[in-house]
Formats: sequence, structure tokens, C-alpha cells
Amino acid sequence: MIARERPIPPARERALFCWSGGKDSALALHSILRERRWSVTALLTTVTEEYDRISMHGVRRALLRQQAAALGLPLEEVLIPRDASNEAYEAAMTEALTRWRSDGIRTVVFGDIFLEDLRKWREERLALAGMEGRFPLWKQDTAVLARSLGTLGFKAITTCVDTQAIGGQFVGRMIDAQFLAELPPTADPCGENGEYHSFVFDGPIFTRPVAFTVGEKVLRDGRFYFCDLVPTEK
Repeated sequence: MIARERPIPPARERALFCWSGGKDSALALHSILRERRWSVTALLTTVTEEYDRISMHGVRRALLRQQAAALGLPLEEVLIPRDASNEAYEAAMTEALTRWRSDGIRTVVFGDIFLEDLRKWREERLALAGMEGRFPLWKQDTAVLARSLGTLGFKAITTCVDTQAIGGQFVGRMIDAQFLAELPPTADPCGENGEYHSFVFDGPIFTRPVAFTVGEKVLRDGRFYFCDLVPTEK
């Protein structure tokens, strides 16, 4: 039985949350809400327009919207084209961030853990928009973080795996103690190097679970295994 946490009252400063729908995002959101210093104004997620799915994670937009509703937070969907260039991605994100900055938002929260180049790139892009980043999971032990997912009561399933890093048998699986124990020693427990992506469908910051069934598993580009999650709620 998951212990639902009481809603946290509005904090002093509003922040935008860069949301992927996966476990690192969920852990970072949980952390930032518990600080009680911040009020998350909205979730910001990139969606590949032609696929109608969360970019990289491959999760259907319908499930993303149900996830945001279960979290009780507004959702800002940033649409990018299939095979978007860095320039196209940056242009779409800059347009969204500029609008939020004009509304008084100065802080954007990310679930990144240790990728220095990625953090530097994010901070440079934010600075151009007059904003700054916050990274609540930064430099934390990823093995400890991965185990805390279950300890805190979050439930997550893998939606994409890189078969050059871990085997295809890891796609479409719940992230639990057995999953973590079976990961090869070269893999980061949180998949921080892109080993796998996930979808969180329940936990202490959710008001209700997000309902779905596990659908087809497909290998794309000879490398990435995707597991389709099919919504069971309208």
C-alpha cells in the first residue's frame, strides 16, 4: 500500500520542472517538493510530434497527460519534429522558456545526476533566457538512488533500452531489486548514460496510479528496444 503524501502548501519561489516521465524526474520532483522552498508551476516535456510520444522514452502522449493529471500539475508540451536537429530542439525549448520567464519564472529543475557536459549545456541555454537550473539529484550515488525508488514507493517500468549497453530482455520490466541486481556491472543503476529509459506510473507524489497495459516490444535502428505502453483509461 503506497502512503500518499499530503499536498505541500505553496512555497516562496515558483519553478518550472523539466519532466521526462521517468524515474529520475520522479525522484527529483519528490525531492524538490519536500524542500518546501519551491512551488512547481508546470511540467515541461518534449514530445515528438510525428510519433505523438515523449521524446527518447517513447511513451504515448495520452499517458504523459494522465501522469501529469495524477501528479496534479499543469503540463507544457514542447513539440519537436522527428529526427530534430540540436538547432530545432533548442529553438523549441527557447521559445517555451522565454514565455515562462516573461511570467516571472527564473528557475528550471532537472533530474540529471552526473553528466557534467549536459548540465553545462543546460545552464548555458538557461542563462540566455535569463534563467537558472536546479539539480536536486546532482552527484548522488546512483545505486542508492535506484534502490530508493522502491523504498519510497514509486513504481516504474522500462520503456526503452540500449542493447549496446544492456540486453533487450530489460525492456518492459518493472524497476525493482531483481531488475537492478541483473543489470551488467558496466551499466549505471539509474541508466544515467542512456542504458534505459522508464515511465513512472505511481508513487507518493501521485494522487492515483496511471493505468496501462504492456504492448508490443520493437527493436529500432538495430539497437534500441522500445516497449509500448497502452493506456487503459480515456
